[in-house]
Amino acid sequence: MESYELARACAKALSDKKGSEIVILNVAEQTVVCSYFVIASGKSATQVRALGDSVEEAVKKQFGLSPVRTEGLREGRWGVIDYGDVVVHVFNEESRLFYYLERLWDSGRNVERYEG
Repeated sequence: MESYELARACAKALSDKKGSEIVILNVAEQTVVCSYFVIASGKSATQVRALGDSVEEAVKKQFGLSPVRTEGLREGRWGVIDYGDVVVHVFNEESRLFYYLERLWDSGRNVERYEG
């Protein structure tokens, strides 16, 4: 399995649960932590939790993988699902605007907007 394939599967799972503003950021040239960030927004704490659950279920079913770790999903503001080479960030709209990860990691050619 290729990291990009995993990132696309995560984006699809987010899209299937009506996540918004889904982007896949290739950060391989900017950090050794991972190769891809997948970022999405949910409209409420409940949706943020549902989006995280959707990603975990889809990845487990499709690839047989469990996350290395998860953080923050239960609070419903900013959750992280870490698959090693792919890290998924799920924000509520307010937190996404505040942290604006795309601005920090956008090199001008590494952002793919996911349109499911």
